[in-house]
Amino acid sequence: MTISKLTHLDESGRARMVDIGAKDATERVAVARGEIVMKPETLALIRAGSIKKGDVLTVAQVAGIMAAKKTSELIPLCHPLLLTRVDVDLALDESLPGVRITATAKTVGQTGVEMEALTAVSVAALTVYDMAKAAEKTMKIQNIRLAEKYGGKSGKIVNE
Repeated sequence: MTISKLTHLDESGRARMVDIGAKDATERVAVARGEIVMKPETLALIRAGSIKKGDVLTVAQVAGIMAAKKTSELIPLCHPLLLTRVDVDLALDESLPGVRITATAKTVGQTGVEMEALTAVSVAALTVYDMAKAAEKTMKIQNIRLAEKYGGKSGKIVNE
């Protein structure tokens, strides 16, 4: 495996935003996944809608979508993108036990949407934690990763 040159550093080693001006605008899609693991009792409270702060899954879904739209404000060298689609899905999973989160981000542009999908999953997980922390403070956010990416120079990448 060869390690390519770090694109966010100039010849002097200083941080820089990558110039994407010469790249072709193509459809780009990224899917990210992650989980938040909790006690079965906490999962039961979420399932029953008994968390005092409200509907955990809906609030976390909206938070993830909002976060994807603000990614360039959070990640210093990330380009602002015109997102054409952001979906965040939260699924209760007894086998964890916990919540599985999947985010899909899409754009037509000159750079990818991996950071937007990853940010959506991260903030959705943090929102689940925030909403349920009165019931349990030992929840674990884990395994946040890029699952799939399509479009651009590197083409299709699957990382499941």
